[in-house]
Amino acid sequence: MDMAHKDHLLAAVHRLLGVATLVLCLIAELSVLVLHLHAALYLLPVCAMLLLLRRSALRADINLVDFAFLRPPRRLRVTTPGLLEHFRLIGCFDDASVEFMSRVVEASGMCDETYFPAPLHRIPPSATHADAVQEAGALFFPTLDDLFAKTGVLPSDVGALVVNCSGFCPAPSLASVIVNRYGMRGDVKAFSLSGMGCAAGVVGVDVARGVLRAHEGAVRYAVVVSAEIVTVGWYAGKDPSKLLLNCVFRTGCAAALLSNTGVDAAPAKYRLVALTRTNLAADDRGYASALREEDDEGITGFSIGRGLGGVARDLLRAHLPSLGAQILPWHEKLRYAAALVRFHFSRRQSSSKKHPGKDVRDAVPKPMPNFLAAAKHLCLPASGMPMIRKLAEGLGLGEREAEAALGTFQRFGNQSASSLWYQLAYHEAKERVRKGDRVWQLGMGSGPKANSAVWERVVADGGGAAAPAADEGPWGDCVYRFPVREQPRTEFD
Repeated sequence: MDMAHKDHLLAAVHRLLGVATLVLCLIAELSVLVLHLHAALYLLPVCAMLLLLRRSALRADINLVDFAFLRPPRRLRVTTPGLLEHFRLIGCFDDASVEFMSRVVEASGMCDETYFPAPLHRIPPSATHADAVQEAGALFFPTLDDLFAKTGVLPSDVGALVVNCSGFCPAPSLASVIVNRYGMRGDVKAFSLSGMGCAAGVVGVDVARGVLRAHEGAVRYAVVVSAEIVTVGWYAGKDPSKLLLNCVFRTGCAAALLSNTGVDAAPAKYRLVALTRTNLAADDRGYASALREEDDEGITGFSIGRGLGGVARDLLRAHLPSLGAQILPWHEKLRYAAALVRFHFSRRQSSSKKHPGKDVRDAVPKPMPNFLAAAKHLCLPASGMPMIRKLAEGLGLGEREAEAALGTFQRFGNQSASSLWYQLAYHEAKERVRKGDRVWQLGMGSGPKANSAVWERVVADGGGAAAPAADEGPWGDCVYRFPVREQPRTEFD
């Protein structure tokens, strides 16, 4: 019997047992009534039915069994001097564009060990459909091979597959490419998400969670793959707002295996505590702040508007209250509420006095909730050094809390949605995540949208350490070299 039939048979047996239990409870209740037995016996079938209803109402926990990530081959490494020379030699950029990109790359803080896909190493770069399909295979297959080897779960055990890639949407879909490669079962629920930006990783987890809950018993495992096909994002024009992606986007891929709680499921490393999504696409200013479009010469590229910082600020103001209501402990909620009362009282007192030339709003800083009370480790959007620092400052965090994002950007560049998993691997490689610790993954992307997933560590390895040294992946030989503390300061910072 194959795995698909076995899962469906088990789900049918569970449903049949539930119905049979309910019928027996009703028969017992009628028997007590007809035979005029002691009134206390009414409680037995009633209690049994209540327990059955409670069990059916409870939702199974969604667990993260393990995750894997790609470390591209060294031949795809791109150094800063080599990249700047590449810009000059390929012939599609004018002097002003080369000078602009050179300043951005040199000020970015990325090291000489980031990676470009093979087609972009050519002169001139190649960005055809075939190149993008080849890059997808080079990203997905090694990462998934590693995931299945680490977990011991077979591809035929996977009942749901979610692939997120913003810029490349071929036919057949990227999910179909993976299903075909691994010969997955015929009833696998496969999804390909495109255009979701750097926040797509948490969206993929949300989709997988929905499938696991809707098909509980029939679907035990779901795989979420996060990657960006950099080949199709290459811009060969002269618009500075579109040239930024050439400078900071790099190759990366991550795959996560999720499961329902069950005795026959593989042991999990994390439990999903909360997942929150905020979408402000209805706002015209936010919608137009980052989008893919053609320039005046008809060359397609991804534009990043100058007002992106303000959009990100408004997005967080809408996102954090709903997230905080889910994850903040009661003592922190009470502390924050008291701080807000004092803030408004002090602001009202200050406004009643005359302070010529002084802004009352600047005189009394608005309090912020302490999210470290809910999550000890953070994975932030690794979009660039200045944005990471500003985001951490806005959240009331220090350099230590933003360390994983800073180190991941320096080491691997902007890897879009997959960077959140590289940051979780960074925390594990430094053996910081202990049993009971919570990790907050915050993704922000075009739309604009902000998505958060909070995970709780449920196992301890090696006396409470997060992972043994042999499981440090791409960080194994370099984690203690990042982040580099001293960064060059230019006008781009």
